[in-house]
Formats: sequence, C-alpha cells, structure tokens
Amino acid sequence: MIAAFGFASGNVFYVIGQLYVMVLVVRAVLSWFPMSAESALAPVARVAFVLTEPIVAPFRRLIPPMGGLDLSFLVAFLVVEVIVQTVLVRL
Repeated sequence: MIAAFGFASGNVFYVIGQLYVMVLVVRAVLSWFPMSAESALAPVARVAFVLTEPIVAPFRRLIPPMGGLDLSFLVAFLVVEVIVQTVLVRL
C-alpha cells in the first residue's frame, strides 16, 4: 500500500500530487449531495473547495457550465492527473 503512493521510492512530489487528486475526487463526490452549513460534512467540503478552487477556477473561466454540468472540473481533474502521472512520477 505504501509503495502505491510512492513512499517507497521517496518521491514526495508524486505523493502530494496523488493526495491532491484524492481531494479533487472528494470534492466531486460531495458536490453530488445537497449540503447545509450544519451538515457534519460541511467542514470537509469547505476544505476540499478551498484546496481545489485555485486549480478549477481558471478552467471554469474557459469552459462555462453547460446545462448545470460543470465540465471545467472534469478538465481540471484530467490535467492534474496527467501531470501527476507523467511529470511528477519521474521526479
């Protein structure tokens, strides 16, 4: 399990990239559910939003939501994943 995240190779950048991808997934999953400020998951959603919005926002400016579907998140996710899997894995 530890080797799967790159700890065995000592690649800290890859591990941080993988953790960021996981935060993106958490944000995506939490966005599917209505959430009030009193919800137990509201703090988790806030942290995920704060950590990922700087990456997602530029894509949202380029790709506006279509019919209530935010494709900019999907593009941001794919770009981050490609960077992690092609660049950071080699560091």
